[in-house]
Amino acid sequence: MNILLNDIETRVLGALVEKEITTPEYYPLSLNALLNACNQKSNREPVMSLDEDAVRHALRSLSDQTLARSAGGDNRVAKYEHRLNETFNFHRHEIAILCVLLLRGPQTPGELRTRTERMYHFEDLDGVQSALQLLMKRDPPLVKILPRQPGTKEARYTQLLSANAPSGDAHAAQIHAHDADSSSHSAPSSASNSATAERLEALEAEVASLKNDVSDLKDQLARFRKQFE
Repeated sequence: MNILLNDIETRVLGALVEKEITTPEYYPLSLNALLNACNQKSNREPVMSLDEDAVRHALRSLSDQTLARSAGGDNRVAKYEHRLNETFNFHRHEIAILCVLLLRGPQTPGELRTRTERMYHFEDLDGVQSALQLLMKRDPPLVKILPRQPGTKEARYTQLLSANAPSGDAHAAQIHAHDADSSSHSAPSSASNSATAERLEALEAEVASLKNDVSDLKDQLARFRKQFE
């Protein structure tokens, strides 16, 4: 299977996956709810400003690739859902990782552990690494490791469903990651700096998650009010 999504299709697919897990009571999504999910200002990188036509076009393309479909709905409002589980038969921890990569781009294991909390609770970074390895070993691979950026301690991972996924040499990245791990054992000050950076990342992700909760509550309140209009 050769899947190459554009940026809008990637956002639509990621939004469908996220909302199925975090707000199942409102899933499948109406076009308006899906549009709002795609244009959220929290937990999205980059922030987009899509219109209904763009989302409709993305849905048609995803449907052609058997990744999404119309889920029916009442006589007035059509609903939409993704089909990733049917296509790939994911475990819960795999789809949580993939979803965050679709919505937020390349990330470190530490960032992924924090940002998947609402979808799946990873006990430790080993659990994140295990899910990443499963995604990397699929045929075709759905995730790959990127070369470590200058001045950083951790390598980042990216999803491979998108046509615009960052390129990089996986083997070289693994070597860099190994070197960083080795140096952390021999340089306590570097390890301390890394721990501080991880705590800051966790706090930033927690704030972003809270903003997302508020955004979801606003969406739910708006839908509730529309029932009485």
